[in-house]
Amino acid sequence: MNSPTPLDRNEILKRYKTIDKYTHKGIQGHVLIIGGSYGKIGAVCLASKAALKTGCGLVTAFVPQCGYEIVQASVPEVMVVTDDHEKYISEIALNLDVNAIGIGPGMGQKMATQKALHDFLSNTSIPLVIDADALNILSNNPSWVALVSPRTILTPHPKELERLIGKWHSDEEKLGKTVVFSLVNQVVIVMKGAPTYIINGEMIYVNTTGNAALATAGSGDVLTGMITSLLAQSYSPIDAALLGVYLHGLTADIALPTTGYQSFIASDIIENIGRAYLSLEN
Repeated sequence: MNSPTPLDRNEILKRYKTIDKYTHKGIQGHVLIIGGSYGKIGAVCLASKAALKTGCGLVTAFVPQCGYEIVQASVPEVMVVTDDHEKYISEIALNLDVNAIGIGPGMGQKMATQKALHDFLSNTSIPLVIDADALNILSNNPSWVALVSPRTILTPHPKELERLIGKWHSDEEKLGKTVVFSLVNQVVIVMKGAPTYIINGEMIYVNTTGNAALATAGSGDVLTGMITSLLAQSYSPIDAALLGVYLHGLTADIALPTTGYQSFIASDIIENIGRAYLSLEN
C-alpha cells in the first residue's frame, strides 16, 4: 500500500482553477441536493447553501413536502422540488438538467426511501456524491453497491465506513480495507475523521487542514455540498474531493481565533468558505 500524500497548499494549487471573469451562472454548474425527512430538513439547507458558497451557479433541492417552505425560507437562492410524500422521500422522479448530485443528507431510511435510492442509482450516470443515510442504505443492501457508477464519491464518517467495509482492528487495517473497497468498486472515498483521508484506488491523500472545531452537527452535510459543487464546476471526482476536504478544513483553521473550538458550528464553515478561497488566491 502506498504511503499517503499530504494534502497541502501545494497539492491544492496544482488543481485549483480560478474563475473566468466572463462566466455566468449557466456555465458555473447546476447542483442537485437530494435528501431530508421530517425533522431533518436542516441537513439539506446546509448542503445546499454550502454548494452555492463553493461557487456553483445554481442549486436545486429535492425534499419531501414538509421541507418545501423550510428550504425556501432558509436559503432563498435555492430552487426547491418536492417528493409526493409529506415526510420522507418515496420516489426520485426528476426532469432536471444538472451537472452533479449530492444524495443522502437527512434522508432517513424508510423502506420507500430505500427503494427510491435503488431506482435512482439504477438510472443515473450524473457525477455523484453519496453521503449519510444513502451510505447506510447501501450498507443495508450490499449488492446495491454494484449499481453505483464508477468514480462516484462516498463520504463516510467512521461508523458509516464500518457498516460499509466491516470492522477493523487497527488504523492500518482500516486503510487497507478502504483501499480494497475503492479499487473493487471504482469509487473515491472520503474517509472522514481526524485526519481525513481521501482514497482513490491505491492513491491515498491525508488532509493537513482542519481541527477539532469541525466535530459538530452538520459539518458533514456542508462537506457534501462543497464537494458536489466542485463536481458541478467540472472538477474531476478526485480533485473535487481533495479541494472540498481541504477548503472545509481550512474554514475551521481560519475561524478558530474568533470562535474558539466550542462555539464553532456548521454554519461557520459556510461563512468562511470565501476566506478559504481568498487564501488560495493570495
